[in-house]
Amino acid sequence: MEIYHLKIKLLSDATFGRGDGVAGLIDQEVEHDFNGFPYLRGRTLKGLLSEECDNIVVILPEECRFRWQETANYLFGIPGSTLGTISKIHVGDACLPEALRKAVGLQLDQEKTRPEHQRKLTESDVLFSLTTIRRQTAIDPQNGAPSPHSLRSSRVVLRDLCFTTKLLFEETPTADMLALLAVGTLALRRVGSGRNRGRGYVCSALHDSTGKEITQDNLRYFEQETRG
Repeated sequence: MEIYHLKIKLLSDATFGRGDGVAGLIDQEVEHDFNGFPYLRGRTLKGLLSEECDNIVVILPEECRFRWQETANYLFGIPGSTLGTISKIHVGDACLPEALRKAVGLQLDQEKTRPEHQRKLTESDVLFSLTTIRRQTAIDPQNGAPSPHSLRSSRVVLRDLCFTTKLLFEETPTADMLALLAVGTLALRRVGSGRNRGRGYVCSALHDSTGKEITQDNLRYFEQETRG
């Protein structure tokens, strides 16, 4: 098994929505773990990468399109995949630095041994330190006034936070697989809910198992192989 890493930095606030809210507080909550740390599900991230790669492949010159479509299918799998055509990459959850999560987790474990009114740190404190709440309302196009009963609130993950996810390959990835993954990484510019309304703007980079950034090297390979 080979492990690569995808690093994502938030350039704007983002909502890693989980499909529900908190009654009386917000309409849309972010995905977060039991210690309050927000994260982006690996399954969601894999779908976003696959979509970006498909968008790139479809605009390639016809003479090389089949080659890269086969690479995309091999990398991400195809609908109704069998054991022979299943995805060759597993995308883990994108999380904040492990050292930070471990240190805070230990502190939270210690706090739980104290009476509740004496605790200096809780899971809610962690969540609120990394997120904030944004509110928005729909505007009536006829008079420019807020539409009745349209006020909605959602929690957002604060910009400038960096998330890392593991990319696991059961076998050594080919040069084509890494090249397509690299250009898909660069094409990934928005994540999370509200990404069509200015949220979730990101920059991403691909790293090998030693931590070396390999995005640009693989981009150059892709450019050479697709140049007409």
